[in-house]
Amino acid sequence: MSQDIGDWEAYLSPEKNKDYFKSLLSFLNSRIGYEIYPPRKTWFRAFEYSSFASTKVIILGQDPYHGEGQAEGLSFSVPKGIAIPPSLRNIYKELNQDDVDFTNPGHGHLVNWAKQGVLLLNSVLTVEKNSPASHANRGWEVFTDQVIQLLNENKDNLVFLLWGAYANKKSDLIDHKKHLILSAAHPSPFSAHNGFFGCKHFSKTNEYLKSTDQELIDWSLPL
Repeated sequence: MSQDIGDWEAYLSPEKNKDYFKSLLSFLNSRIGYEIYPPRKTWFRAFEYSSFASTKVIILGQDPYHGEGQAEGLSFSVPKGIAIPPSLRNIYKELNQDDVDFTNPGHGHLVNWAKQGVLLLNSVLTVEKNSPASHANRGWEVFTDQVIQLLNENKDNLVFLLWGAYANKKSDLIDHKKHLILSAAHPSPFSAHNGFFGCKHFSKTNEYLKSTDQELIDWSLPL
């Protein structure tokens, strides 16, 4: 964790000394000759933008985009100038149908959400080019499960957006009495019509934040 992850450091630094994390780093170092996404300096970017103190919403993805230039360390987000991926296009469609202020900005850069305390967390933080799930089951899931558990235990009234069967399994790590869990199908074109469209998770998130005296998320994205 060479990035400046601010107040997360106190919570996450103990992980660096655990065997699973050392094994994960050893694996990653062994893959140096391969093209790994996102770039190393952005592996922990989600923690840079959404501090532990400010985090109030968690959107959980699976692993980073595996196409060139897409992954930037934030789940579902891509840099400006990169085509909006299909799942994110469907997220935008749902935002347009939901009772929130949103207009498609023409890009997929979600950093404005992250800066408001939306932790855009992938379960696995790295992937190899054109090889989905290539870094699964190497230790990242242990690390990100610990992130979820730390949030669950040390904060109150969080909103967890769990989309798809993989993300929904993480609900076992969350105290349903302390936090709001919103589950739906994955926004992928293969599954979005099975319950993602019409879920209204964005307005429901803000309703819950309002009911718990927290600042609402501005889901609109600057051009």
